[in-house]
Amino acid sequence: MKPNLFSIFGIDVPAYFGMLATGLALATWIGSRWVSRLGRDREVIIDLGLAATIWGVIGSRILHVFADGYFWDYVHACTDPSLVDWHITLEQCRSSAFDGTWDAARSVCHPKERNCFAWAAFWAGGLTYYGGLIAATVYAWFFLRREKFPFFKAADMAGFAIPLGLAWGRMGCFLAGCCFGRVCHQPWAAEFPRWSPAWDLHLRDHRIERAATHALSVHPTQLYEAIGSLVIAVLAYAYVAPRKRFDGQVFVFFVAAYGVLRFVLEFLREDDRGGVLGVSTSQWISIALIAAALGSVRWLKQLSATRELTSLR
Repeated sequence: MKPNLFSIFGIDVPAYFGMLATGLALATWIGSRWVSRLGRDREVIIDLGLAATIWGVIGSRILHVFADGYFWDYVHACTDPSLVDWHITLEQCRSSAFDGTWDAARSVCHPKERNCFAWAAFWAGGLTYYGGLIAATVYAWFFLRREKFPFFKAADMAGFAIPLGLAWGRMGCFLAGCCFGRVCHQPWAAEFPRWSPAWDLHLRDHRIERAATHALSVHPTQLYEAIGSLVIAVLAYAYVAPRKRFDGQVFVFFVAAYGVLRFVLEFLREDDRGGVLGVSTSQWISIALIAAALGSVRWLKQLSATRELTSLR
């Protein structure tokens, strides 16, 4: 576990955010080269990549705030910090990094001052992928229409560029210790150190003692998803794209394949992420996106055929 990748002018760069930014930059670069080979303006894709990154972060943060189970923590951080519990040591609570108030009766730390903008601190972690995908896709639709760039041709590029970037982001999750899995005793299980999100959950559930130096061994679901995303990216680029029969087919493949991957992996995850009727928020979104992707195939085929007939006239 490595919460921070490096420091710049004394400012720590969180591993998750740093790896995610690297993945998005790589995805934009690959996408721009692919579009250039099609004879299209690569500058449009570069501009789209930069703006979609911003909207993706906004969307992923908003969904995190409302759907990952931390909504009331952000509310209480603004209204009554004593209701926000940080499971850290007394020394950490009083350090400059936290500057909190120690609750000796419960052995927990609380924020010392109100912070009505804690919900917006995306650089500290707390980004939900599906929120980013939805927000970035909506923005891309309007941006590409304005630029008169075929939306579904760009979407096919995104079909392999996005999972490639996502793989980097999930490796950042592993370094940060978030998005961890259920207890696992297999040889490949991950063991996160004291004060990690997994350690905090296991302590709250009374599965370990406060003196424990590590959390229980868990499924490295972050790496599972990183590997799965890389496989999807390779298949989309090397197999689906060369054989596609209509614009949008690569993107449809990506959405459906990732939806299945994420739906299955959610059964192995144990971090707080919200849900309804025993099904996590991401699983509900996965079901909706798989249905939308499969349901759009016929419409995309008809749309592509209509455009080919129009171009022949």
